[in-house]
Amino acid sequence: MFQNKVAIITGGGGGIGLAAAQMLAEKGASVLITGRTKATLDEAAATHPNIKAFVADASDPQSAAKTVAEALGHWGRIDILVNNAGGGSIQPLDNVNAKSINNIFAINVTGPTLLASAALPSLEATKGTIINISSTYGSKAGAGLSLYGASKAAIEHLTRCWALELAPKGIRVNSIASGPVESAFLKERMGLSDEQIEVVKEQERSAIPLGRRGVPDDIGAWIVHVAESGWITGQIIAVDGGLVIT
Repeated sequence: MFQNKVAIITGGGGGIGLAAAQMLAEKGASVLITGRTKATLDEAAATHPNIKAFVADASDPQSAAKTVAEALGHWGRIDILVNNAGGGSIQPLDNVNAKSINNIFAINVTGPTLLASAALPSLEATKGTIINISSTYGSKAGAGLSLYGASKAAIEHLTRCWALELAPKGIRVNSIASGPVESAFLKERMGLSDEQIEVVKEQERSAIPLGRRGVPDDIGAWIVHVAESGWITGQIIAVDGGLVIT
């Protein structure tokens, strides 16, 4: 299914991004993973010969064109764009500032938009697909999660709008609203201490109807499924153990 296909996955050095990259590579795709730390990316890319690494900060406006150029330089085409890189913070309203607002929207909204725009000519040529990674909290309210949730609600609305706009070009756009997944996100992106992380994890496990946090493969498998499903666009697919319905 993915022989001769090319995918870009932002935030591909670990977690969901790496899981999706490995699954796509196993099915024959060539995959460019991006992230901010070269050593981490190189280690991730070494897990499969079809994966190449490129250092790029998704929140940097200059990285979009560079990432697209890197993929085209290697393989000459782009079929799948996965906007997976994301940031978050627990940010009570009485402690917000302009920098914290701008930072989270830079990586969760501005970055994916600029990358999708830069990749558009290539995706049109291949009748490709864009998959945006959202969160349960793009639609579910959470105290202290207003900025993070708002940024994910934005990417979900962008998904629907892009799906309508790009359908005439043959480009499908969907979003996967991921529930809590076992990864480094809470420490590296949310900035929580080990003690805070354990409290959050226990709260999440007790709230999720299926009784467990996800693992990266849970989401990676759906990225692959959406990428190969030719008659789906404009959808927000919740993969969260039922958390969104609680």
